[in-house]
Amino acid sequence: MPHMTIEFSDNLGCADPATLLAAVNNAALKSGLFEEADIKSRAYAASHFLIGVEDSLRAFIHVRISLLSGRLAEERRNLSELVLSALDDAVGTQSGTELQLNVETLEIDRQSYTKVVRRG
Repeated sequence: MPHMTIEFSDNLGCADPATLLAAVNNAALKSGLFEEADIKSRAYAASHFLIGVEDSLRAFIHVRISLLSGRLAEERRNLSELVLSALDDAVGTQSGTELQLNVETLEIDRQSYTKVVRRG
C-alpha cells in the first residue's frame, strides 16, 4: 500500500508518464509511511476530457492515492502535500496552457482488503 493512480489529459506535452510515476513513488517513500516494495503506481491518459466550458488550452494531472483505512488525517495530508510537490517539480511548462495539478487520498476498508505476494 499505497495504490496510486495518475490520470492526465492527453494534451499534456510537458510530462512524461515514467517521470511522473517515479516522482510520486519517491514522494510516497519519503513520507516514511510505507515500505519501498509496497508502493504501486500506474498512469493513464484521458483522451476525452473537458475542463470548464471556455475555449482555452487547459490540462490536468490528478493523483488518486488509495490507502488502507486507519491513517491519521495529518499523515494523509502530509502524503498528499509531498506527492503534489513532487508532481509539480516533475512537470514542465507548456506555453499557453493552464495546468491543474490535484492529489486526493481515499481509504480502502482494511477489514476486506486482501493481498498475496508471490516470489519465484
